[in-house]
Amino acid sequence: MTNESAQSIVLGDVEIIRIVEWQGPFAPARTLVPDAGAEVWKDNEEWLAPDHWAPDTDHAVMALQSWVLRSGGRTVLVDTGVGDGRERPHSPHFHRRRDDFPGRLERAGIRPEDVDVVVNTHLHADHVGWNTYDGGGEWVPTFPNARYLLPAADDFHFGPGNAYGGRQEEDRLVYEDSVAPVHRAGLVTLWDGTHRIDENLVLESAPGHTPGSAVLRLASGTDRAVFVGDLLHSPVQILHPAHASCFCLNAAQAATSRCRILERAADERELVVPAHFGGAGAAEVRRQGEGFAVAGWAARAAE
Repeated sequence: MTNESAQSIVLGDVEIIRIVEWQGPFAPARTLVPDAGAEVWKDNEEWLAPDHWAPDTDHAVMALQSWVLRSGGRTVLVDTGVGDGRERPHSPHFHRRRDDFPGRLERAGIRPEDVDVVVNTHLHADHVGWNTYDGGGEWVPTFPNARYLLPAADDFHFGPGNAYGGRQEEDRLVYEDSVAPVHRAGLVTLWDGTHRIDENLVLESAPGHTPGSAVLRLASGTDRAVFVGDLLHSPVQILHPAHASCFCLNAAQAATSRCRILERAADERELVVPAHFGGAGAAEVRRQGEGFAVAGWAARAAE
């Protein structure tokens, strides 16, 4: 998987920098979105391929990426990828991965000590990994001057008090190397419901994918965007928002959150920015029948 890049756009007074670690075929399409039948992909091949679907292998194409927002004089990092050298035996794409994420940030003009806020939209392995790094046999915070904003419901669900979410070994590994160390360092702020970061940015609970999964809303001047984390893994879920991904812990609740967020995005002209879309990485949506359609891509994000 390739395509390292740092790309940026400006919405209102906020600069958005996209840090792409990789992009490529990830999983069979109907494994990723089980309820989306073959006809959904085939009927939309003209625009799904090649950025979101590889027809020759029938694999969904995804990206691993983070977003840096420069807002109100501060630097906000949204999701931190997989991390280096992690034991992830249940996830072959993530197991013992090696990647120079801090180098990618630095090449985009961002040093770890410059980050003021880290947002984990939820606490899955590919959203918290670079919260920490191996500081000589001990996992320590990568961003020592940042407040780490964690959804309280996820922190409980995946934490030791809840037996690490029921998938004990997998979630225990993630929590212990990527979440617990920032707690011990006193850098965590737990939140629930809504949490305002500054005049431009507010976090909002959108449960279902995980108990505490969240979206980050941006409103600056006349520009709007919503960073939706894993509410969307593929554009076929825009067409059919009732279709959950295979990673959603509560599919019905995730569908409810997805419909609500897409309705508002269509009505308020919010740019929809998912965690894993390939191509331009973000989409404009509009209502279409009982669902939604892609009205356009954020072409500027790929320039």
